[in-house]
Amino acid sequence: MTSTAMSLKAIVFCILTWVSLATGDRVYIHPFHLLFYSKSSCAELENPNAETPPEPTFAPVPIQAKTSPVDEKTLHDQLVLATEKLGSEDRQRAAQVAMIANFMGFRMYKMLSEAGGVASGAILSPPALFGTLVSFYLGSLDPTASQLQALLGVPVKDRDCTSRLDGHKVLAALQAIQGLLVTQGDTSSQAHLLQSTIVGLFTAPGLRLKQPFVQGLAPFAPAVFPRSLDLATDPGLATEKINRFIKAVTGWKMNLPLEGVSADSTLLFNTYVHFQGKMKGFSQLAGPREFWVDNSTTVSVPMLSGTGTFQHWSDSQNNFSMTRVPLGESATLLLIQPHCISDLDRVEALVFQHDFLTRIKNPPPRTIRLTLPQLEIQGSYNLQDLLAQAKLSTLLGAEANLGKISDTNPRVGEVLNSVLFELKAGEEEQPTESAQQSGSPEALDVTLSSPFLFAIYERYLGALHFLGRMGNPQSVL
Repeated sequence: MTSTAMSLKAIVFCILTWVSLATGDRVYIHPFHLLFYSKSSCAELENPNAETPPEPTFAPVPIQAKTSPVDEKTLHDQLVLATEKLGSEDRQRAAQVAMIANFMGFRMYKMLSEAGGVASGAILSPPALFGTLVSFYLGSLDPTASQLQALLGVPVKDRDCTSRLDGHKVLAALQAIQGLLVTQGDTSSQAHLLQSTIVGLFTAPGLRLKQPFVQGLAPFAPAVFPRSLDLATDPGLATEKINRFIKAVTGWKMNLPLEGVSADSTLLFNTYVHFQGKMKGFSQLAGPREFWVDNSTTVSVPMLSGTGTFQHWSDSQNNFSMTRVPLGESATLLLIQPHCISDLDRVEALVFQHDFLTRIKNPPPRTIRLTLPQLEIQGSYNLQDLLAQAKLSTLLGAEANLGKISDTNPRVGEVLNSVLFELKAGEEEQPTESAQQSGSPEALDVTLSSPFLFAIYERYLGALHFLGRMGNPQSVL
């Protein structure tokens, strides 16, 4: 048995063990049945019409071609509209996808941590990571399709079509997951949560992409940019061109990694996520404040403060505290702070596990005066590196069968996931010092002025949207 097969089986075993614990003694029903192809769809796939023409292809325009910038408000409105149309089965399907995406997110975050990539700060988006892999599944044929399905946590049963993931259903579920996070109860008010996902498909000249594949990515990433450029002559220059292009079409202040792409690559698949949240009732304090990076080092950073009714509890046994702050109708911010700075790694390993949400306590809300750094975090990683760390380096390698992406099997280079995470004050005015000090005398003061962990999740589905670590606010801008 190959190491790839053994690694995939281990992942599937862990997920199914987790699911079995949740189902207990109930009659077993495959937990992901809503994500499979229906019998009617299988009949069409297994008995295609002989007169069906080949899938249309197109050549991506050059990267220097004029491109309209992304309108994030329009993308937000599209998400809200799609969410309003969700039925009961759609929500069940989204909950299934949320569960397995959460599991994968924790596993990949652990890999980033073990590789030393989270020391000063980190941010990871489980839906973006999962959506990227599902996109490749959508563009693959066997044996790669079966291997990707196993990595996604859903084993193929006896090669039967009805136990195959329907990639379009999964991506539609990811759209629902994103939409439920940002949808507010009062749709007439200006949105204070925005989340945008875009995909860049960067190809070598001459590679033609299949239209159904590119169009099928729309639920996951409504803005997809197929662009061609010379990847071989000067990989470093190619990377610079890609970064300039992304900054031009998004306007996001991202310092994208300048890693040279492989000269023999013909396809780069880059996913970019922007989250912007405004904390209602919070204002930026006048002047910077001290943040303790370690027991002897401080940096001066902008801080936010607000008084509200939040849930807060302290785990004296494991030496950390957690505060739960609502950001919207269903979006929730969790702030986890070790009681000792040196305990950050230990608390991170303890808290960021697959049963994270089930272990969160539910104490009565109380009045809290909360102070924390203004969060502006960038994170970027190559999914190929994480696959190699999981001993799955060949999964998207030269032998991968990606026949649904292009007629000419592409050679995949980097698969970049980049996140820009911004959490700012919800009020424009700057408070005076006297205003900052006023407030209920019964309010509990909670100040995050040393390294902490955080997570954003959607409470109806239990979908984790971001896992993060703030070690040094100055180093992650």
